[in-house]
Amino acid sequence: MTRALQHKLHSGIETVTVFQDLPLTTQHIETLAVHLTPMVKALLAQADAELADLVPVEYALTEQAGPADRTVTEYDGCTSSIHPEVEEDSPAALLALELRRQPDVTATDVPTRTHLTLTVQPQSLHGWKWWRGRLAVGSILRHGSVVSGTGHYGEITVQLRGSNVGDLLDEAAARSAHRLQGFLGGDVPARSSAGHPW
Repeated sequence: MTRALQHKLHSGIETVTVFQDLPLTTQHIETLAVHLTPMVKALLAQADAELADLVPVEYALTEQAGPADRTVTEYDGCTSSIHPEVEEDSPAALLALELRRQPDVTATDVPTRTHLTLTVQPQSLHGWKWWRGRLAVGSILRHGSVVSGTGHYGEITVQLRGSNVGDLLDEAAARSAHRLQGFLGGDVPARSSAGHPW
């Protein structure tokens, strides 16, 4: 991987040098390729980690009633369920009521007074990051297109599920790989009259 990346960087730098008419010699290009390879490799690993951010996590399991024991309602595309022994003014039920107003929320489930399972369908990865930040969700786990993690909101444990986040991650990774491949393959934009490209 490192040797192949070094060769691609060398080709990319050489292409940019020609297109931008930079005063670099062959020795300069080789030196840049050798010294930039570890940095680019680290940047790619960091980008992958930020996009995926997927590590196994241990969940605190709570005793939950079966679906038949729940009170289920549906309003405006959001399915809400609550265990019959949980008061409607309990902390988790009140949080579920508040969060159902958000357009990304597709389901809430309140199995206990301090536990909420929240299913969202964000429109972008920025939306997913917002939910993770709002509910202090750390590590996440992916199952196909569903990504989930456990967080806390005050005394409430929140199981956050992103029903489409796996697809969003795949799309972002494909865009990132396409841009990188374009750069390494020499698909460099023409020189801009606005000055430095960065």
